[in-house]
Amino acid sequence: MRAFVFPGQGAQAIGMGRDLAEAYPAARAVFEEVDEALGEALSALIFDGNIETLTLTRNAQPALMAASLAAMRALEAEGIAVTDVDFVAGHSLGEYSALAAAGALGVADCARLLRLRGDAMQAAVPQGVGAMAAILGLDAATVERIAAEAAEGEVCQLANENDPAQNVISGHVAAVERAAVLAKAAGAKRALMLPVSAPFHCALMQPAADAMRDALENVAMQAPVVPLVANVTALPVTDPDTIRAQLVAQVAGRVRWASSVDWMVQQGVTQFIEVGAGKALSGMIRRIAKDAATLNVGTAMEAQVAAAAIKGDA
Repeated sequence: MRAFVFPGQGAQAIGMGRDLAEAYPAARAVFEEVDEALGEALSALIFDGNIETLTLTRNAQPALMAASLAAMRALEAEGIAVTDVDFVAGHSLGEYSALAAAGALGVADCARLLRLRGDAMQAAVPQGVGAMAAILGLDAATVERIAAEAAEGEVCQLANENDPAQNVISGHVAAVERAAVLAKAAGAKRALMLPVSAPFHCALMQPAADAMRDALENVAMQAPVVPLVANVTALPVTDPDTIRAQLVAQVAGRVRWASSVDWMVQQGVTQFIEVGAGKALSGMIRRIAKDAATLNVGTAMEAQVAAAAIKGDA
C-alpha cells in the first residue's frame, strides 16, 4: 500500500517547481491557474523572487500548494494517478494540496482559500504576541503536559506532533518561553524558538478558524477519490461536510502528523511519496516508521524515478 503526502510551510524555496513547469505543460498550467486565481504573478515570485517575500504566510501557503500540484501533474504525465495510492495526507496547509490532488477541491479555489487562510492566520494575533518552539527529544505526551503546566492562564499548547522526538508548541510568547525552560529541565535535547510570524495551531488562531469556516461554506467540494487522513483526527475521511469541519478545526487544532503516519502504517502502507517542495516529511516518516520507504517528487527527474518505482512495484 502507498500514500501521497504533501508538505507544509517551511518547505518553500525559490525555484521550486520551475523544473517541472519547464518539463511538463500540465505542471506549467497549474502555476498559470494559481496566478489567474490570485490576480498576480505568484509564479514569478516562486521561480525568481525573494525568499523573505515568498516565506510570508500569505504567499507561502498558495505557493507550496502550486508546487505540489505541479508535481502531481508531472506524475500524471508519467502515467501515475492519485488512485494508484490508498491514502493522501498533508501537513497543515498540505492538507489542501492533498484534497486538490484527490479531486476534492479545484486548484483555483484551493489557491484562493490558502491566500485567505494565510492572511487570516497572520491577522489573528498581533506581531510579537505569539510564538512557537520545537521541542526535540521528548515524546508528545510529555510535551503536552509541560505546555499545560507552562500556560499559567495564557495559551500554550502542543501544536504539531511531527515525529516521536520532535514536537512543536504554540501560544503566548511568555508561556512558550516558560515551556521551553521546563522542557530542557525535563531532559529535552533542544528547545528551539522558531522564526515564525504567528502562533499557528493553537487557540489564538480561533479568529482565523472562524474566517475559514465562512470561506469553506461557499466553496464547492467533492468527495476525494482516495481517503484523506486528516490532521486533526489521524483518521480517514471522504465526506465533504466532515472535511470542511476538520479543515476549520485544523487552524486552531493540533497537527497529528506522527499519529497519521502511524495509522497508515498500521493499515499496511509501506511506501510514502512526498509530492512537492523539500524532503521534510520524508525525514519525519523515516523516524516514525523506520521500515517505510520514501520517494520525493519535486523535479522532473524525481517524477520519472518515482513513476518508474511505482510501476515496478505494482
